[in-house]
Amino acid sequence: MDERRMVTSAIVAEEETRTHVIKIDRYSTIKELLKVGKYTTSIPFIAGDHNWVVRYFPNGNTYADNYAPGHVSVYLVLDSAGAKDVKAKFTFSVLDKGGEPVPSYIKTVTPHIFPSKGSDWGFANFIKQKDLEGSVHLNSLRIRCDVTIVKIRSEETHTNQFVVVPPSNLHRQLGDLLKSKDGADVAFRVGGEIFSAHRSVLAARSPVFKAELFGTMRERAGDPIEIHDIEADVFKSLLHFIYTDSLPESTHQGATQEDVVTASHLLVAADRYDIERLKLICEDKLCNHIDLNMVATSLALAEQHNCHGLKEACFGFLASPSNLEAMIGSDGYQHLKSSCPSTLKELIARLLPAELMAAKDIVRSI
Repeated sequence: MDERRMVTSAIVAEEETRTHVIKIDRYSTIKELLKVGKYTTSIPFIAGDHNWVVRYFPNGNTYADNYAPGHVSVYLVLDSAGAKDVKAKFTFSVLDKGGEPVPSYIKTVTPHIFPSKGSDWGFANFIKQKDLEGSVHLNSLRIRCDVTIVKIRSEETHTNQFVVVPPSNLHRQLGDLLKSKDGADVAFRVGGEIFSAHRSVLAARSPVFKAELFGTMRERAGDPIEIHDIEADVFKSLLHFIYTDSLPESTHQGATQEDVVTASHLLVAADRYDIERLKLICEDKLCNHIDLNMVATSLALAEQHNCHGLKEACFGFLASPSNLEAMIGSDGYQHLKSSCPSTLKELIARLLPAELMAAKDIVRSI
């Protein structure tokens, strides 16, 4: 007997949102360096499997038809080779000192189609220069860009489907196991706090934990294992990731300065325990939140923990003369200079023209 199955297809729209923060320090200096109609570009970031950059015109985009003199202009630019007809909606917002959007400086674009690489869309009259220069943001401007990519996919459904298979909730169950401490057989003391866990779970997720828990540390099973050089909150996030393969949910929208600092500490912990995916997640977050306060620290971190992507992102940020000058005066510069002198030499080699580098080599040889 023939069994016929009716197959129907559904067209489903999915959205993916990515946040990128652009920090412009020494606004007045950059304004003087870039003439009217000239712009500077942010480091690339990824949203919806496409590369994007933000163009920032401190003296306005005079080529825009609707430009009104005295405004700062910002644009989102599709930067992926081969990309075609990418549909995105986005919001630009000025952030206050606490990292929260200023309500009067939030502008949103409804879904817009970017035809190909280099196509842009944004706001010629984003914010008045006089409003910016007379506000608390003077000489330090942070603009957040929230990009939402709209994807269309097709899926098949069967009308005689009698069994609905739910999605996996293993991560939730393991997270509950961590919270309940049921069957926990190892404890850690970190910064005065005690954390209970399960040796087998830790060993399955980290080769370092496996070597430690089923090696020399196994003899001290009755006492909490002392963990040094890691803060308690960072270790708690590390355990959460080991059990759930995700980071703890943030209590606020967007990443604050504290979140970025935590990501740098968590990257060090992930490298220490050889948890590669967590390390890459933290590296990606740091790449998307480079500013003058963190770039020297992030560059040293990238060199010490072999984070090639973060290193390249820092080099790209420091290609701007104003950013490089400000970085030299930052708190993290002396640490970078003393701990990673070869990285500074590599940075200078990248920034100097080839002809000047060749001339310096000749002078050294004389």
